[in-house]
Amino acid sequence: MIEVTDTPSADDLAALGGALSAFNEADAGPANRRALAVFVRGPAGLEAGLSGYTAWGWLYVQWLWVDAARRGEGLAGQMLAAAEAEARARGCHGAWIDTFNPRALRVYERAGYRAFGKLPDFPPGRSRVFLRKPL
Repeated sequence: MIEVTDTPSADDLAALGGALSAFNEADAGPANRRALAVFVRGPAGLEAGLSGYTAWGWLYVQWLWVDAARRGEGLAGQMLAAAEAEARARGCHGAWIDTFNPRALRVYERAGYRAFGKLPDFPPGRSRVFLRKPL
C-alpha cells in the first residue's frame, strides 16, 4: 500500500531517517554527522543564527538568518567563518550552502563560496543556487 500524506508522524519520519542513514553508512561509510549552530544574541534575544551539520568531511549550512535591524554589519560572514573554523576542527575539507536570495548569494560569494549548480524557477522567477567552498 502506498500512502501519501502531508502530516507524517514523527515516528515514521524517524524510522525513515534511521533506515536511510543505516543504508548510506553501509554503502559510503560512517557519516559522523554532527549538528553545528552559531548564534548572535542581543538584549532582545536571537538576532542572527546559522544552523547546519557536518558529515562525510563537509559542512552543510542549512539555515542562515540575520534580523533586518542587524543586516549590513557583516554578521553573516562572521557566522560563516565561525562555522567553517569549527568544521575544519572536525576535519572537514569543504562547505556547501544554497540560496534563492540574490543578496545572500552576493554575501556567500564574498565569503569565498562559488556556484556549482542552479535550479531555475525555484521559486518561480528566481533560481536556487548551490555553492561550495574548500576548507
